[in-house]
Amino acid sequence: MHSSVGQWIIYLLPPLVVAGFALLAVLERRRLGPAAPLGFIDRNGWPVALFLIVAVGLWTVFMIVMPLMAMVDLSFRPKLAPPQWGGPKDFYTLENYRYFLFGSTTSTDNWNVTHLKAFGLTIWVSILITILDFAICYPIAFYMARVAGPARLRLMMLMLIAPYWVNEILRAFAFRILFTQQGVINKALLAMGAIDQPIDFIAADVALYSGLAYAYLLMMMFALYNAIETLDRNLIEAARDLGAPWWHIHTFIVIPHAKPGIGSGATLVFMLTAGSIAAPLILGGPKTLWFTPIVYDRFYQAFNWQQGAAYALILLAACVVFVLGVLKLFRLGLGEIAR
Repeated sequence: MHSSVGQWIIYLLPPLVVAGFALLAVLERRRLGPAAPLGFIDRNGWPVALFLIVAVGLWTVFMIVMPLMAMVDLSFRPKLAPPQWGGPKDFYTLENYRYFLFGSTTSTDNWNVTHLKAFGLTIWVSILITILDFAICYPIAFYMARVAGPARLRLMMLMLIAPYWVNEILRAFAFRILFTQQGVINKALLAMGAIDQPIDFIAADVALYSGLAYAYLLMMMFALYNAIETLDRNLIEAARDLGAPWWHIHTFIVIPHAKPGIGSGATLVFMLTAGSIAAPLILGGPKTLWFTPIVYDRFYQAFNWQQGAAYALILLAACVVFVLGVLKLFRLGLGEIAR
């Protein structure tokens, strides 16, 4: 297919999808009839509803949909000099995706081990960091939502938020200083006699994984807090009166109620971790494999924007699959984790 034809198809897809969702909404309201809840326009009135629809629509189309569609279009094009764009050599091809798999646009003899390993490691570590952040944040969020008084809650909120007033890049450099062989952690371990010689935390990727887990901790924290805070306290009291142990209360009452918060937090942490660029560049060691620096190199080192677009869309597809997996695992709707 010639790229000029495909380009029109790609740019026509968003309005068709929007029209499809609008049609589904209208059909759903007709099916429900009088039992249907008040619509968006009925709740807000025409002036406010029109302003919000136009503002959000323009923002979504021009800042999200069109750039993304341009990336999709670019990912299927061959690398050509600007004067050749739109010419006979400019046609849709899968060579950029073939390069991701095989390291060549023509041969399929060998796998592109480095890039595939970096991609797999990025996804796997992002999942582990998401689980780690949940394990750290859940007890704190529960304490804040169900135990802490108003004064202590405000203090804890301030203590959680204040470190994030510092720029993410500065926080990453601070972690690098902490984890270097001459850093605070190694000096403390040497002083206690726990180790005989400094540990290279940078080369072992401990600094990177710790920095990533810390960078997006609040995303999980506040999602869990907002979900647990809405839980009826009487349910917990009733379970305690019936003799339920603490683990039973959390397993069968608190966590099921907090599923939307868990799903929302997991989605945010995973996507931000997998797409992080500053932390891997600053905290990564000489042999660190992370996918986003490879995507960056495709754009700004190899100057192959077509290949970079393909790599970026592969990462986006992995994030979408993760979100769908979270929705399936927790049996949630997309609207529930977007609240």
